[in-house]
Amino acid sequence: MSMQTASRENGSAARYTTYEDDRNSSSQQTLYSTSNGVPMPHPYETQRAGTSGPLLLQDFHLIDLLSHFDRERIPERVVHAKGSGAHGVFKCTKPLDDLCLANIFSKEGNECPVTVRFSTVGGESGSPDCARDPRGFSVKFRTDEGNWDMVANNTPVFFLRDPAKFPHFIHTQKRDPSTHLTHADDSTMFWDYLSQNPESVHQVMILMGDRGIPDGYRFMHGYSGHTFKLINNAGEWVYAQMHMKSDQGTKFITQEDSLSKSLDYSQKDLYEAIERGEFPSWTVSFQTMNPKEAEDLWANQKINVFDLTHVWPQKQFPLREVGRFTLNENAKNYFAEIEQVAFNPSHLVPGIEPSSDPVLQSRLFSYPDTHRHRIGVNYQQLPVNSTRTTHRAANFQRDGSMAFYNQGSRPNYLSSIEPISFRQRSVDLDKVHNQFINETVTFLSEIRPEDFNAPRALWEKVFDEDARQRFIGNISGHMANCKKEEIIKREIAIFREVSEDLASQLEKATGVKGYDGISGMRFNGTHNAMAKTDDAYGANGLKPKGKADDEKHNGAPIKGLHKNGHGKTADTTKTRVNGVNGVNGTKGSTNGRALNIMGGS
Repeated sequence: MSMQTASRENGSAARYTTYEDDRNSSSQQTLYSTSNGVPMPHPYETQRAGTSGPLLLQDFHLIDLLSHFDRERIPERVVHAKGSGAHGVFKCTKPLDDLCLANIFSKEGNECPVTVRFSTVGGESGSPDCARDPRGFSVKFRTDEGNWDMVANNTPVFFLRDPAKFPHFIHTQKRDPSTHLTHADDSTMFWDYLSQNPESVHQVMILMGDRGIPDGYRFMHGYSGHTFKLINNAGEWVYAQMHMKSDQGTKFITQEDSLSKSLDYSQKDLYEAIERGEFPSWTVSFQTMNPKEAEDLWANQKINVFDLTHVWPQKQFPLREVGRFTLNENAKNYFAEIEQVAFNPSHLVPGIEPSSDPVLQSRLFSYPDTHRHRIGVNYQQLPVNSTRTTHRAANFQRDGSMAFYNQGSRPNYLSSIEPISFRQRSVDLDKVHNQFINETVTFLSEIRPEDFNAPRALWEKVFDEDARQRFIGNISGHMANCKKEEIIKREIAIFREVSEDLASQLEKATGVKGYDGISGMRFNGTHNAMAKTDDAYGANGLKPKGKADDEKHNGAPIKGLHKNGHGKTADTTKTRVNGVNGVNGTKGSTNGRALNIMGGS
């Protein structure tokens, strides 16, 4: 029974209508009313000065109707504007308590609700679902300890590793400022950026390969891409990357077949599958490594755990399953539950911390800043973004636009008259995060030979012959819309560092002869460590700083980086990176113990 129906029958009404009551009421249970609750006989009526006279300003129903209609849109996301989503549940299948103290991973069978949003990246909100584009893959875990947001993609890498490049890169994926065309009609900007920032080649190989157009959202994996830290009850920590593997398997759509799909192909597929009771699910796993292994990985294999263009070898760092989430409920109102859902990589729970990955660090700021602009400062009070903790969460954030949960009459400062309760810290951040005591440096990464190892493995070992031919066709077809041959020459030179066979096939397909590798090229966005001369090393003509140590290791964790509070290299002998027998050490922890401001326990 709706609240409106109850009030009619009982002669009284509750003070406030709840969100769930509104969400679950049918049209038959409601009464047409103005926004201030006054019943109206018909929505099409207007007040006029006589049947042929002008409208009246006093007609609140009409003025309110039109005014609200004029404001029905909020700014669309700058990236990931076109998306779909659903609700479901995460369930822990194999505890991770030896590596992570987060409660959701502590016991088999632990559950929490989730909301997932999938998306394309570059297109507007009305763009086609089957565009060749990476896919966003974001999950909001509503745990007992607070919301944890995993803001991921369907590819394990990205186009860049220097965070200041992100706005520039995204501009090249949007419409031309003069012609207003996308790269479907004019790909010049697209390839110009890529040809000047060769570290993008790994992601380009994935994008232009079969994974570039997944067959809807149900048949694709998700990856954190970024490196995080997991901390256990003993205060020991490991680096970690999260994988979400589709239990449906993976499927792709070819470039040719994509043209026959509807604009909302992925939205329709996901929604209708859930309505049929075919609930999609993903298995959640982690790759982990201890600090010494991270240092050795760079020293011996030149793989940087802080580099968003690199992947961790799964043979060395196998996946360890922790749980599974299943999507079993569609949104009842797309705008309220999917358009307004807001994911934030800085939403972390105890036991999960960010690493020094520079792109992750920039996203920790950028995402909540976007939400405050797009939705409002109180975006986390919206039901789809709010928490469901076992404790009554409170703080001293008050007021602002559209404040709903404004925390009643409780003091809005740290009061000794009406004290708020506190919980002891469960993670010693002084030991989890390195001691960064150094001079300020202006840092820009450099392109190095090892940046081509993973792309080369894709071409030579992962792609079969049919996949290689589709890859060449996808790239050459896209390059056909590039108006500057010089850009194509540069990009072929980058692919030549991946494989001579790849470059030769691309030259044949495009009719353009590329340069003989990148050793004689200078880039405007990246230092060239493979340059033959110093003149070609500096990005955009920057004079080299003598190739300082920070540039020599590209920001990777080098030997001795990981220090504990006593200045010694962190002890990694107590960490079982991928084992199932736990860690050597006690599980003593102070989490779960509440203290109030007066010091009582």
